[in-house]
Amino acid sequence: MSTKKTLQQLREEIDALDTSIQQMISARARCAQQVAEVKIAEDPQAVFYRPEREAQVLRSVMARNTGPLDNEEMARLFREIMSACLALEQPVRVAYLGPEGTFTQAAALKHFGHSCVSIPMGAIDEVFREVAAGAVNYGVVPVENSTEGVVNHTLDNFMESSVHICGEVELRIHHHLLVSDVTNTDGITRIYSHAQSLAQCRKWLDSHFPKAERVAVSSNAEAAKRIRGEWHAAAIAGDMAAELYDLKKLHEKIEDMPDNSTRFLIIGNQPVPVSGDDKTSIIVSVRNQPGALYNLLAPFHRNNIDLTRVETRPSRVGAWSYVFFIDFVGHAEQPQIRSVLDEIAAQAADVRVLGSYPRAVL
Repeated sequence: MSTKKTLQQLREEIDALDTSIQQMISARARCAQQVAEVKIAEDPQAVFYRPEREAQVLRSVMARNTGPLDNEEMARLFREIMSACLALEQPVRVAYLGPEGTFTQAAALKHFGHSCVSIPMGAIDEVFREVAAGAVNYGVVPVENSTEGVVNHTLDNFMESSVHICGEVELRIHHHLLVSDVTNTDGITRIYSHAQSLAQCRKWLDSHFPKAERVAVSSNAEAAKRIRGEWHAAAIAGDMAAELYDLKKLHEKIEDMPDNSTRFLIIGNQPVPVSGDDKTSIIVSVRNQPGALYNLLAPFHRNNIDLTRVETRPSRVGAWSYVFFIDFVGHAEQPQIRSVLDEIAAQAADVRVLGSYPRAVL
């Protein structure tokens, strides 16, 4: 009896806490509506979503967390509350590399929360165009994978676009071998997936399905969609595609590298103010002369600025001419960073800041 009584007391305590949490969430939502009213009164074209503010709030959530939920789980809960409250002000429209069920959509929802309006695009170029045209507020595009390296198509689009990088998302990538209810699992002769995913699961496929044909398609979600009508085919995709297309996981987590992750960039039309923990991405064209790369990187070393990525791509202006994509820690508005950028600009053919933005929180 005492155990039942204790359990009942705990349930009553949980009910009371749930009531309090619900009241506090409603109070926060009403406050968000008031924020919207103030912003509109000051500027009818006001921007409601502020990447630097969102990052600061989530960092504070994680800093004051005392458990037992871990920091990331607590931040995810607040991410969804903030997303729902922001939708009361103005829903955020986000374009992503589609179709529905891709890892890029998962990254978009991780960053903006499930209350955003996510819109699938058929290609990375289309995401850039939608953002540049103002048809959506932001776009989400993949930029690099920890196993297979950079997504060159994304980098190439930055050379021709005027959009700003407004944020980044890091997503752990787990690939599953999916089958439909019509699949003959003993007779799988074809496996669909995106080329990057096939590459990320190469060793596993060599070991388990060495004779199966590997067919690269436009996305993992497209692969998942295709197998619903093919009895001899399987697909490599993630959890979202499995749920969306009602597929079964024949084998789980088949990626060759257990820490397989992809980094996505958030693109928009507005520069982002300092958040307190930022990164900057630049594109630099250098003159074809001895020591050009050394002279480009030396100012970062002298000023003890942490470079997080350096990539080279062929220039569009001439044969055997290259541009460098460089990511580093810091914000372009900080005096030290501005000084380094000025020094680089003095010797380079061209320097363009693609964006300064909060480092990934989630």
